[in-house]
Amino acid sequence: MLKNGLIKRTLIVWLGPAVFLLATCSARQATIGRKKSADFLNADKQDIQQWREMKFGLFIHWGPVSLKGTEIGWSRGGERRGRSGKGQIPAEEYDNLYKQFNPVKFDADEWVQVAKDAGMKYLVFTSKHHDGFSMFDSKLTEYKITKSPFKRDVVRELADACHKAGLRLGFYYSPVDWYHPDYRTENHARYIEFLHGQIRELCTNYGKLDIMWFDGLGGSAKDWDSENLFRMIRRLQPHIIINNRAGLAADHDTPEQRIGKFQTGRPWETCMTICRQWAWKPNDQMKSLKQCIQTLVKTVGGDGNLLFNVGPMPDGRIEPRQVDRLREMGRRLQKYGQSIYGTRGGPFKTGSWGASTHKDKTIYIHVFNWDGDTLTLPPIPKKIIASSVLTGGTATVKQNKESIEISIPNAYQQELDTIIKLQLDGPASEIAPVSMLSASLAYRKKVKASNVYQNMHQYSGDKAVDDDPSTRWATDTGTNQARLEVDMGKPMTFDRASISEEFDRIQKFELQHRNDEQWRTFAQGTKIGKKLKLEFSPVTARHVRLNILDATEGPTIREFQLFAPKK
Repeated sequence: MLKNGLIKRTLIVWLGPAVFLLATCSARQATIGRKKSADFLNADKQDIQQWREMKFGLFIHWGPVSLKGTEIGWSRGGERRGRSGKGQIPAEEYDNLYKQFNPVKFDADEWVQVAKDAGMKYLVFTSKHHDGFSMFDSKLTEYKITKSPFKRDVVRELADACHKAGLRLGFYYSPVDWYHPDYRTENHARYIEFLHGQIRELCTNYGKLDIMWFDGLGGSAKDWDSENLFRMIRRLQPHIIINNRAGLAADHDTPEQRIGKFQTGRPWETCMTICRQWAWKPNDQMKSLKQCIQTLVKTVGGDGNLLFNVGPMPDGRIEPRQVDRLREMGRRLQKYGQSIYGTRGGPFKTGSWGASTHKDKTIYIHVFNWDGDTLTLPPIPKKIIASSVLTGGTATVKQNKESIEISIPNAYQQELDTIIKLQLDGPASEIAPVSMLSASLAYRKKVKASNVYQNMHQYSGDKAVDDDPSTRWATDTGTNQARLEVDMGKPMTFDRASISEEFDRIQKFELQHRNDEQWRTFAQGTKIGKKLKLEFSPVTARHVRLNILDATEGPTIREFQLFAPKK
């Protein structure tokens, strides 16, 4: 027995050239017409396409840590080899939580039914997180669910339930392991044997596996011997999709807790929590139905998938209020799923106004924010031959060489999402993606930020004026005051502003303008939140700044917009 209850084993995970050739030939015979062995880094296009068409999946982070209501993995104290920081629960206490873990109300069929009721097409479950605890009956460790009072193999039951219900199955697995005694030590090679052995178990013992979701925390391919790992995975599960967090680009990108940028050339999937924490937390703040629906639509409109996370409770149930929210989403998808499933993002790029999706000769326009009764879209090289409003009412659509105008009376404008269906005289896929004409006077103007998070370009001040909700201006940890100055090039008149914050950290702010050497305040407030709209007496100025006077932690702004008076 090894330290911490690990069983000492030797696994052969690297195959010599001759043996590997035989194994590959055998795999080819079993999957005639599939990939050449040299293509192990990427899935087949057909498998990627099927995954992209599903659009919506359920992510589940769960383990003994739910007894504490703190974050999975990260709340564990003790050394984090390869990372800095320490969690709030002493390692000895955290590592022994499983001895009290007995989720007697866990019902895999019920979980799967919740996912299906939500309109989700696949499920990804945490088989092992950074804390090293295995939620499956691994033969390579004693630190596992079957050694808890519960004694049952959660992964086995969940895999069987997914297969029975026709829900695609994925496993999250963290190559990072702060529990294993050999991880990132002089004996790291032994840890690699353990890692590869556990992945072999997951790919061998639980039937068809559709997704392998790694979470390597920036580790390199060398750290995990990923090339040999991928060879083994794709040989055992020829149609699997693998994400980009094991040191290799693999099949898709994984923006976390944010909606990915508009990207059609490479597949991507936003992973995001329905509450704030990945694992269950009592009374955690949950997203509204509006936030949930618009997150899904913006993600799909950007040509991505959404992997939406819940954290089950210590007794094994998904929290009832979270179940209710997911089922609300499902009921809406039953009505309007045609505008989501099987579509591609665009051609109109996502923005604060809303998003668009398309399929065959149809474009679906999803509008979140109306400016009056009319939405103006850029022109497209296809003729609109018919239109309808899926969410109810009628629309007037005018198309010319300069623009497309869609007008809907206020009574038919939906708070969650107004969906207009445009039928074209040719394939929508032939239309190149096009950006919306921004109404913000600050759009792409010169900016000066007082602070940028670690001086990283992806968090620079210009990200607050790009009308892209997937980007943001961020400041360093510990920043309590910050300024964002916009130079509009010439004096402009405006009487409205819209500000979108991330993380609700700002406690006090003011808007100021300058036409000479003195800054003058024309609006002020306290909280900003996800979106704040301000109206004030008309101001004419070239220089405008958002002056953050007090914040609990480094403030982050997704969008800062200024608008001219309505005519």
